[in-house]
Amino acid sequence: MNIYPTPLFLRALCVGGAVVIASCGQGTSGNTNQDSTAQPGSSDTTKMPPVETTAANTDYKPAFEGQTRIGGVKTQSPYEGKVLAEGLSKPWGITSLPDGRLLITEKTGTMRIASADGKLSDAITGIPAVNSNGQGGLLGLRVDPDFASNRMVYWVFSEQRPGGTLTAVAKGKLSADEKKIEGATVIYRATPEYDGTLHYGGRILIDKDGNLLVSTGERSDLATRPQAQDLKSGLGKIVRITKDGQPAAGNPFAGNSNARPELYSYGHRNVQGLAFHPVTGDLWETEFGPRGGDELNRVEAGKNYGWPTITYGLEYSGKKIGDSIQQKQGLEQPIYYWDPVLSPSGMTFYKGSDIPEWQNNLFIGGLSSTHIARIVIENNKVVGEERILAGEGQRFRDITQGNDGALYAVTDQGRLYRIAKK
Repeated sequence: MNIYPTPLFLRALCVGGAVVIASCGQGTSGNTNQDSTAQPGSSDTTKMPPVETTAANTDYKPAFEGQTRIGGVKTQSPYEGKVLAEGLSKPWGITSLPDGRLLITEKTGTMRIASADGKLSDAITGIPAVNSNGQGGLLGLRVDPDFASNRMVYWVFSEQRPGGTLTAVAKGKLSADEKKIEGATVIYRATPEYDGTLHYGGRILIDKDGNLLVSTGERSDLATRPQAQDLKSGLGKIVRITKDGQPAAGNPFAGNSNARPELYSYGHRNVQGLAFHPVTGDLWETEFGPRGGDELNRVEAGKNYGWPTITYGLEYSGKKIGDSIQQKQGLEQPIYYWDPVLSPSGMTFYKGSDIPEWQNNLFIGGLSSTHIARIVIENNKVVGEERILAGEGQRFRDITQGNDGALYAVTDQGRLYRIAKK
């Protein structure tokens, strides 16, 4: 699978300390200040070539100009990526607590709290058992907007059931001493179960109405892929549920006897990135393609995002997928796609002011690509791309913006980074 490459993909690690990143397309790291000689602004893509120079896996043509391999941009403000902590056990999700500390999930089934200086708490217990085989485990998380008073946490995990595994959503209260989750309860299960360990989706957001948006995977195999198109299946979807796990009011398929009422969008492969645009409030997602064809989508209620009917990728064997088509009436086109893959995982929009040219830009953790992708978006179009922290040799699993305005990212190798103005 493209999200679990061999160590041959990893570059030399830069251990500990503060690392100043020269954020050009090659992304090498070193102890040098940002170069101010490059002329392009955040939306000027005319002066720099695309950051991707490797040959694509296919000869498929994009549906419109700028759908892939957009021109590169370069951050002009000096910034640094600092390793705050090492030794996390396969961290998967990260989010902020009201006091500015960070709550982190570890794939094997524990949560930890990281302080501003990177000190890690002991493992938080009381979490229901996860099946951490393959791509499963303890996945995305969010804290309640009223966490300061109710201490509620919501998370996604792969749960073992009699007929196999599935993507589940749970909630519980972080104890006053921060050592355990109290009253953990599973509130939603994306059925059917399946005897496999791939493609669980696993990201979660809380919308302005207090509902949960959760991504599920289609479980990867040929036998389950068609369920991404099946409105009676919970696989390959984004669902919108209440904090008690019920279908949220106003969902697009409410009252449709041929569809699950919790469904928000469908035709997804394996969504591991979800974020709301800070200005428009629109929901954006990233999902893994197969061999090529990773996607960035702006998600609209009730829309079909095409998998596996249309795709810009191939089977891992190199064979074409289905009828080998990339466009079809009634199926949504990605805003942007990558070939070769980014392997996009967690993502966040930058809402800070310390680095002005990053305002409202999207930052996506790349796994096999071992960098963070900075994506400049204007009028729902991608107009620029930059590779951040590309010299670190890390698989960036999730990224969030902290209460202090800095970006915080976790990697599969167990690091916690703080990325901020130098």
